[in-house]
Order: sequence, then C-alpha cells, then structure tokens
Amino acid sequence: MSNIILESLITCPECSFAKEETMSTDSCRFFYECTSCKTVLKPKEGDCCVFCSYGSVPCPPIQKNKKCC
Repeated sequence: MSNIILESLITCPECSFAKEETMSTDSCRFFYECTSCKTVLKPKEGDCCVFCSYGSVPCPPIQKNKKCC
C-alpha cells in the first residue's frame, strides 16, 4: 500500500486562489473558507469533503479506498 498524502492544494472556484492545507486523518472537513475572497466552500454533491471537491489530493480515507465520514 502506498503512503497517504496529507497535503492538498485547495483551489477556490470563485476566485481561483489556491492554498496548501494539511488534511486530518481522523475527521472530514465539510466547510472551508477561502483566505482570499472569504467564500465558504462546501463539498460538491457526491463528494464527502472539501478536499475531495476542491483539493489536488483526495482525503485520507478515500486514498485508502475506504468510506469517508
């Protein structure tokens, strides 16, 4: 099994600002406030968290092929 990546680059769909964030291994992140435009991001339909919707790397449970949240 490959190593789990904990850093993900979240890109805001409103202003395109991107910031690297560290993902938690034991909880989901349902909301994320863009530090540039202050838009609050929520997961897209069918995604479990903001990292799966807007991140460059999906959340740790999804990386492990497990159900998230």
